[in-house]
Amino acid sequence: MSDPKIIDGNLISKQILEELKVEIAAIEGPQPRVTFVRVGEDPASVFYVNKKQKTAMEIGIDSSVQVLPESTSENELLDVIDNLNNDTSVHGILIQSPLPDTISEEAAFNRVHPDKDVDGLNINNFGRLCQEDATGFVACTPAGIIELLKRSDVEIDGKHAVVVGRSLLVGKSCALLLMQKSQNGNATVSICHSHTQDLTAITRQADILIAAMGKAKFITEAMVKPGAVVIDVGINRFADASKKRGYRIVGDVDFENVLPLVSKITPVPGGVGPMTVAILMRNTLKAYKKAHLAD
Repeated sequence: MSDPKIIDGNLISKQILEELKVEIAAIEGPQPRVTFVRVGEDPASVFYVNKKQKTAMEIGIDSSVQVLPESTSENELLDVIDNLNNDTSVHGILIQSPLPDTISEEAAFNRVHPDKDVDGLNINNFGRLCQEDATGFVACTPAGIIELLKRSDVEIDGKHAVVVGRSLLVGKSCALLLMQKSQNGNATVSICHSHTQDLTAITRQADILIAAMGKAKFITEAMVKPGAVVIDVGINRFADASKKRGYRIVGDVDFENVLPLVSKITPVPGGVGPMTVAILMRNTLKAYKKAHLAD
């Protein structure tokens, strides 16, 4: 991307994947292996799992997919997870969301053994994150955001970071990472959400603004402090009659109008998204190392 303000997630993710590929190529014996579990035929889930499998193959990670019918019960899914937990040839397990309404995502994520939880959503790993225990796994998107900031030379220490969105998958984990006592932390963090009063007054204080609320173009130029770094996590369909499919993918930030104000910004697509897959691969290699250290 030619504009120096734009953080190129595609480029940075490729750098990470190349680093992993070199490290994996040096492994003697069985390769790291991840299994994806998909319930049903949700088109987005099919697309994302295929993309993750393709990336794994490209860097030398073995992968497999267990596809279960939409009618799968929660107990049946938990049995599948138990079998994978007990399979020593599988180092990482990822339960692709969304799951059918009849299955608790929380129950499924928490059933994955913490040492195979490459998605970082098990309650045990979230607890490790809270305690700043680096032996655990961190959810891929928040970890990818920190890596984007780090590799883009964005100073975090002492800055005011505002996270708009409080989901377990992104908002809460991202806030915890930003405030950690670490080289890539030490920020003062505010978390905003749907009940926050005078949201604009808070977002305009942000040196680093992370938009993760799932509302297309919600963050406008009036909500951004000049010179801020803006990280856009959103993936939304936005009506566009000029496109053959009738829509285009946009983020939670009104990119075109916010761009002139900022010092750095991630685009959608091509910003945070590619990082999520790269961190998943990094977590899989970490799980492999943990398994072999335990032998």
